[in-house]
Amino acid sequence: MGTSRPPPRRIKIRPVSRWLPGVARVGTISLLVFLAVFVSLRVAGPYVISTGLVRSGIEDRLSRWTGYNAEISGRPVIEFWPTPRITVNKIAVRQKDANKLLGTIESVSAEFSLIDAFRGKASFHEFHILRPNLLLTRERDGTIDWTNDGQLAQAIAGAQEKNGEETLDTTLDADIGTITVEDGTLNVTDVASGRTYRFDGVTADIGWPRLSSPIGAVLIARTNGLDLKLDFSSRSPLLTFGGKNAPLRAALTSNLVTAKFDGVANIAHLFSLQGTMSVGIPDLPALLTWAGRALPDAATLKAFSIDSDVTSSANGFRFDNLTLGMNGSNANGAMDVSFVPGKRAKLGGTLAFDQINFKSLFDAFVVRLAAGEDHGPPDGGALQQLDIDLRLSAKQADLVPFKLANVGASIIVSSNEARFDIGDGQFEGGALTAHIETKRGDFDGGGKLQMSIRGADFASLIERLNLKGPLPLATGSLDLSVSTALPIWKAGPADVSGNIHFRAQAGSLPGFDSEAVRSEAAKAEFFALSAVSHRSFAFDRLDIAADLDDGAAQIKRGRIEGPQETITLSGVIPYKSSGLALSGKIIATDPANDAAFPALPFFVGGSWPDPVLSALPGNQQPGNQQPPQEGATK
Repeated sequence: MGTSRPPPRRIKIRPVSRWLPGVARVGTISLLVFLAVFVSLRVAGPYVISTGLVRSGIEDRLSRWTGYNAEISGRPVIEFWPTPRITVNKIAVRQKDANKLLGTIESVSAEFSLIDAFRGKASFHEFHILRPNLLLTRERDGTIDWTNDGQLAQAIAGAQEKNGEETLDTTLDADIGTITVEDGTLNVTDVASGRTYRFDGVTADIGWPRLSSPIGAVLIARTNGLDLKLDFSSRSPLLTFGGKNAPLRAALTSNLVTAKFDGVANIAHLFSLQGTMSVGIPDLPALLTWAGRALPDAATLKAFSIDSDVTSSANGFRFDNLTLGMNGSNANGAMDVSFVPGKRAKLGGTLAFDQINFKSLFDAFVVRLAAGEDHGPPDGGALQQLDIDLRLSAKQADLVPFKLANVGASIIVSSNEARFDIGDGQFEGGALTAHIETKRGDFDGGGKLQMSIRGADFASLIERLNLKGPLPLATGSLDLSVSTALPIWKAGPADVSGNIHFRAQAGSLPGFDSEAVRSEAAKAEFFALSAVSHRSFAFDRLDIAADLDDGAAQIKRGRIEGPQETITLSGVIPYKSSGLALSGKIIATDPANDAAFPALPFFVGGSWPDPVLSALPGNQQPGNQQPPQEGATK
């Protein structure tokens, strides 16, 4: 019985177009059409589009944008792949009336629209500017002269502020895109100061989709050998460039200074600020050298920084939540600066330090316009233009060679004087007050120092400072009053005149063994005090007063009273040369003991800290001994 096979199945092959969904077919056809048009435009472009049209279009665009005449003398180059782009060379920008040259540009390239070009129009975007050389002037009102009657100037003039935002009429708006600047040069002349600032190697990337859009820019330049980087952004750029209050962010970065601001500002009038700011200077002497300025003893004020909220006030600024840093010491507080017309600028405030070096603080206020110059301003330069009234406090403070704690101080500078006062401070277990006053000319004109110390442990101070020689180890009090005709940062110990008075109770004078001195004086004409003195001279009371002048101390009163013997001193100590020229006596403290402790006159010479002592002839008999009168010398 046979079998029958079913007829073979016939496979129907459908067209590819039947496989694809309808949307995919439409997309494929559209893509093919787009590619065809894209290729056709670029193939036909060189034959259809007029080079002169595009060239005159970009020349007209530059002229309309700047408001000046843009002249292109170089031959334009047009590329159609991968995007249509024109490059024009040798551009000069001149004023329309005076024909004054305001800048030159080696080349400008920009993308343009093929469709608009086929229609006989020229529209451009994505600009690349190579080696521009621009000359700008900053007028006295803070505006830049590169704003005449061009499209950019019209947009700046027409921009309005509404509810804190920038608004612009659509007739003034325009596309910009991205602007790239390469290897440019910028010269800015400041009318107010008369100075010209030059910036070389200018590179910029500017993102500004439309005139009415926010702007973001990164600029890199070099001025006077210093590389700078500026990051700038604003959501209201036209208001910013028009010298109106507008929100902006700016950050300046370099090796010598960094600065940031975030808030509302006015680039034409600095008295319109509200926001947060910070400034950091890691090496102030290097910054001053770069700026062509000098600061006396600037090495002591190495680093400086400030972080603060800043708000404009009437004719000035207010700094709140302020953090100030100097050489690693930080302070918190508030300050204000005022610039009242017809009056000196004034800086005031209150600062609380954890630790401070007063030498650094002095240097901060000694800045002069011509510091370090032999023929500087006679009235002290910049400091004469600023009044200062600062209140300071510090948990720890250095006032070389002293260390203080819990200090309250003030700095006051006016037109005729500059004063620094320590009203309260703990010093070596006692208390210290001090007053520094400078004459007219501020710190240039010399000044005076008054200092009072009560109940301080001078034995600890002498040990800590590692001072050598027979110095009194005791708790005592010191009064110092000196003056100098030199600038105070130049004055040394030999340049001051005045007086000093030291007194103490219950202490010792190391390196003065009265018994050994008496014994050696009977045998030798002179001898080194250190060779015979291996014990200290204990005293109950010490009182020494001297006049200081021309590097020497004239002893007016010198009396060191021990339980049994007393040392009296008079003469001169030429500390400028570390010399000694003193006469003295060792006598009985109680005249009733003159027989047991006969008077021993002596002379002290040599140099400090190892003096030479010699006995003087004419020892008086016991009972006839009289102490020398104050101020007497032998």
